[in-house]
Amino acid sequence: MNLDVEILARIQFAFTIMFHYIFPPFSIGLGLMIVLTESFYVFTKREVYGKMARFWIKIFAANFSVGVATGIVMEFEFGTNWATYARFVGDVFGSPLAAEGIFAFFLESGFLAVLLFGWNRVSHKVHLFAAIMVFCGSMLSGYWITVANSWMQTPAGYEIQGTGIHARAVITSFWEMMTNPSANTRVVHTLLGAFLQGMFLVLSVSAFYLLRNKHLEFAKRSFLIALVAATLTSFAQMLAGHQSAKIVAEYQPVKLAAMEGIYETERAAPLYLMGSTNPETRETKGLAIPGMLSFLIAEDFDHEVQGLNDFPEDEWPAVNRVFQVYHIMIAVGMTLAGMLCLALFLLWRKKLFQQRWLLRLFVFSVILPIIGNQTGWLTAEFGRQPWVVYGLLRTSEAFSKSVQAGQILASIIMFAVVYMLLFLVWVYVLNKEITHGPEALENVDEESHHKDVLNVLLKRFK
Repeated sequence: MNLDVEILARIQFAFTIMFHYIFPPFSIGLGLMIVLTESFYVFTKREVYGKMARFWIKIFAANFSVGVATGIVMEFEFGTNWATYARFVGDVFGSPLAAEGIFAFFLESGFLAVLLFGWNRVSHKVHLFAAIMVFCGSMLSGYWITVANSWMQTPAGYEIQGTGIHARAVITSFWEMMTNPSANTRVVHTLLGAFLQGMFLVLSVSAFYLLRNKHLEFAKRSFLIALVAATLTSFAQMLAGHQSAKIVAEYQPVKLAAMEGIYETERAAPLYLMGSTNPETRETKGLAIPGMLSFLIAEDFDHEVQGLNDFPEDEWPAVNRVFQVYHIMIAVGMTLAGMLCLALFLLWRKKLFQQRWLLRLFVFSVILPIIGNQTGWLTAEFGRQPWVVYGLLRTSEAFSKSVQAGQILASIIMFAVVYMLLFLVWVYVLNKEITHGPEALENVDEESHHKDVLNVLLKRFK
């Protein structure tokens, strides 16, 4: 029965957090888009950018409300299903979660009112400031949550007080906790993933309008802004992911070994591009580049990489599961980068907006960064097992002993129904806003404006 409770508690938390994690990346990415379009509006005074900002603010608001509603649930799950874990990390998690509420959520939600209702009540510059504050609030929220999760991966700045079920981690250095070894790289990696998800939503909607031959001025400018921002973000994400993998190699070598399917400690370790791994036979088969993993970790093709066989088998994660979700994440990232580079090339050749097949791909491409962010989270969480706090508290010891399996199962079913309704409402609202489209432009000024960089680019690649 205990095993059933643990599995069901893990399923419930995974389900609720994965559903919730659809929305914060959209909020962060759309926040960037709003700041960019509002900045163009303030700088150029062109009506089209004001209409763009208003439209994306509506999409942001619909997404933000569902994100808030789904995020509250997880904090209650700590106390109901994971009481031992909550008691163990409560003194550590209290600080970043409180900071997230005070410095992030209130900042974001407070200025959101100005963003939504202040167009004709405050100056354009004040409205831009509100947009920047909302964007900063959304990023701060992601920052504090990621820092808390990173502490679970690489604990630092703490001491253990008490023993047995009364043991708990207590902060000895808030700064060391906040800057634990994996925190900075994981924060950057997470935020860049959110930027990509938001920008691909913009690309998807813009491509939809271009295919329908509607709102062309709006669609072309939105597409161009998102294309440039997403391309820069995509290449930055590769560097951030590389640095994050180096941190994993140093502090969680068993996770890295599972991610790459390495069983024997070896020099010139291969980097698998695709394949499968079998923990029973301890073999990994697939397409690999010899020595590349060693090089990526240490800039040395002969660098020694620890294999899974160096660690007790009861400390292994689910190897094939980690291997597959990690490689899905990598495949998604490379696919997104390839699409963006192709789009830029066609833009340079003045053929982008005539390629209807590519625009159709961009309409549906919004699902890819969602998959990438979800599999990235799964890689981090699957790879940390069997620990809920790496090296300190096992998952099997962290769940509530007084909760019964039937109670958790009932709550899973309830959440599934409620979340499905929320998802349908979210889709309905987005579809309604996107179908309606942005406000009509009263004066479409096609003349070149010396301050309007986008106008010059559009005329160059028209």
